[in-house]
Amino acid sequence: MEGYLEYMKTKQVCRIWPPPRYISGREDLISKLPDSLITQILFLYLPTKEAVRTSVLSTRWKSLWLLIPNLDLDSSKFPDYNTFVGFMEKFIDFSREHKSCLHKLKLSIRKNVNDPPCVTRWVDVVVRRKLEHLDVECLVNRKFLEEMPLSLYACDTLVYLRLHRVSLGEFESVSLTSLKTMRLEENVYANDVVLESLISSCPVLEDLSILRMVKDNVKVLRVRSQTLTSLHVDFYFGEGDDYDDFDKKVSGVFIDAPRLEYLKFQDDLSESKIITNSGSLAKVNLVYVFNESDCADVADLPKRNMVRSFLTSISGVRDMKIADGFVEFLYFNIDFDPLPQFCNLSCLEAEFSLHYLEILPTILESCPHLKSLVLVLEFNPSREDVQISFSSVPRCLVSSLEFVEIKYLDGGPAIMEVARYFVENSRVLKKLGLHLRFSSHQEGFYMLKDLLALPRGSGTCRVIVC
Repeated sequence: MEGYLEYMKTKQVCRIWPPPRYISGREDLISKLPDSLITQILFLYLPTKEAVRTSVLSTRWKSLWLLIPNLDLDSSKFPDYNTFVGFMEKFIDFSREHKSCLHKLKLSIRKNVNDPPCVTRWVDVVVRRKLEHLDVECLVNRKFLEEMPLSLYACDTLVYLRLHRVSLGEFESVSLTSLKTMRLEENVYANDVVLESLISSCPVLEDLSILRMVKDNVKVLRVRSQTLTSLHVDFYFGEGDDYDDFDKKVSGVFIDAPRLEYLKFQDDLSESKIITNSGSLAKVNLVYVFNESDCADVADLPKRNMVRSFLTSISGVRDMKIADGFVEFLYFNIDFDPLPQFCNLSCLEAEFSLHYLEILPTILESCPHLKSLVLVLEFNPSREDVQISFSSVPRCLVSSLEFVEIKYLDGGPAIMEVARYFVENSRVLKKLGLHLRFSSHQEGFYMLKDLLALPRGSGTCRVIVC
């Protein structure tokens, strides 16, 4: 601790407040305030780094920062790892001795394999002191993760929890009765049951994000919650990971959350994806869900049923975003199984590469009441010879589509063909927004001229070029 303060002094980071011109001839009113009020001022108006700097003001202020209810530390900001550990040890010892209440702790820790373990002990102390917000990020090799203490699972005051690269072992019970937000990222679990129990035993959990990784000891991710409203499922495949280390055949994701309103899905590695009780689902963001091995053939009925069931379970949403990876899957699979009708869908954002753009009308045909469409197009100038043609006009273009926005076009025939399709065939279109890139002002001028000259199916359509 003392070493860290000396380090800050040598870097000229210590500020004297108030400046002499303000206190000259005046009474020092701040020093007359009680410690509890001063620490509240430090907490409300200063980040942790600035609060610690006040310790050089006077003897009385030397330990006041130790009473602040918020602590946000990054080990990389210290001269070395041992200085960081010493700093935290003093804080933990003071907290234990004075029984102070820490409401929020955020730690970002970069460790080498030879650095001694310390996070487990620190978390064990702070969660016993009515902690409300815990954010632990350990940037360490996954072979040397620290295990969370059992006391963490009994912290009934915890509202927010984020754990990044730690180990969660077996426990007898969970009593996280106040936890509303949980972020679990690249952790290792004792088994499937540990993760499932942790999620299902949080009676007021609303927001859950899970970033899995290879060798996390979880075969099937089961999310069961009666209170969950927002869920993000992701799978991290890092450098050095081997597909052979992941047994796809026994893997899966199972979601049973009847109050779920928002789902972001980024896991195309797991074999099965099942969603039940999806009646409340209103918004989905599908990044990676299925891959080439999921493209069913006629004989693979179980795979076809799984894909069909997943798509049907999300067909009641009002707002949907689909990434290029999901569009690619639809391109290869749509001949086997047509999309279900997304009758409630009002807003759609979709990423398309030029190669898969031909299935756009087929996708729109499944959205009969669509009002707003955002297209993010990836155009490859080396493939300007690819011809784009749309053979059908979906129902939504005739009766409901009012706003279309097209982003990231890089030029070529694709611009005119996509724009022409919507301008000429949309009967109730109010606005077509185009975000274009031009190689020259002259090219932009002639393209804009051609766009404005297109015959319009809607007399109220405005074409806006950005």
